[in-house]
Amino acid sequence: MARFLIFLLALPLLAFVPSGWSHKSYGGYLYPQFYDHSCPKAQEIVRSVMEKAVAREVRMAASIMRLHFHDCFVKGCDGSVLLDSSGSIISEKRSNPNRNSARGFEVIDEIKSALEKECPHTVSCADLLTIAARDSSVLTGGPSWEVPLGRRDSRSASLSGSNNNIPAPNNTFQTILTKFKLQGLNIVDLVALSGSHTIGNARCTSFRQRLYNQSGNGQPDYSLDPSYAAQLRSRCPRSGGDQNLFFLDYVSPTKFDNSYFKNILASKGLLNSDQVLLTKSQASMDLVKQYAENNELFFEQFAKSMVKMGNISPLTGSKGEIRKNCRRINAY
Repeated sequence: MARFLIFLLALPLLAFVPSGWSHKSYGGYLYPQFYDHSCPKAQEIVRSVMEKAVAREVRMAASIMRLHFHDCFVKGCDGSVLLDSSGSIISEKRSNPNRNSARGFEVIDEIKSALEKECPHTVSCADLLTIAARDSSVLTGGPSWEVPLGRRDSRSASLSGSNNNIPAPNNTFQTILTKFKLQGLNIVDLVALSGSHTIGNARCTSFRQRLYNQSGNGQPDYSLDPSYAAQLRSRCPRSGGDQNLFFLDYVSPTKFDNSYFKNILASKGLLNSDQVLLTKSQASMDLVKQYAENNELFFEQFAKSMVKMGNISPLTGSKGEIRKNCRRINAY
């Protein structure tokens, strides 16, 4: 009888979880109010640390957003990308997509430390990274959205998942789309989320083949504007300079806007994975044109797609744990 009464009392609470925000998975819900009672200042704390981090280095906004993306595409949004190697855990930081490029871990440490002081053992690393990704958009002039919360942290990492599941800059359009579909995302999500390349940098090594030998015939990529290619070659030689950084959006590199899509229309997308959105699919080409013309439409869809990506296979309820340190699983 007591159990039945508890169940009845819980029903009205669930009624207040807005259907558009809740995501049922493994018997648990994600919803924006998850920490309202257990850690009411959680989002304020994340925002405060992110504001300082982005003020110190605006590139950090893109780095944190990328960490969230690389987290969600491997075993779901469970904070696995944050784990260092230890014991039986081989860190995802060593994978091809992350090695020498994934960054922002110190900022995550700073956020976690502040949260642990305010409300110990309450806010997961997976959630704080998801909130920080939203703040990265807002702090660079992009859209805001309510973040569904309640994820828990994994007790394992997947190096192979990180190597295989994350789209690479030189993947074909079809491979990239397949990797998105395997996560429950569609072509609209693919194009909208690619728009995060409106901020941040890429290394010479990630697009060099476009400048010198795109198809194995010693010729540059025909879909790359020749004058833009010449400009890129000046700092991205045939060999050496692998780590040299270039703006993904050369027009407004630190402002979250739709310039990225305008650049693609002008054949000035930096990565192969950017330009193929225009050249390899009619459906994605139409979306690129729509977002280039309508910044508001892009912002609206980007927010929706970020929520959808943030909802990939979360650990909820009693699954996983709330890590005390985002780099290590808890010792029991």
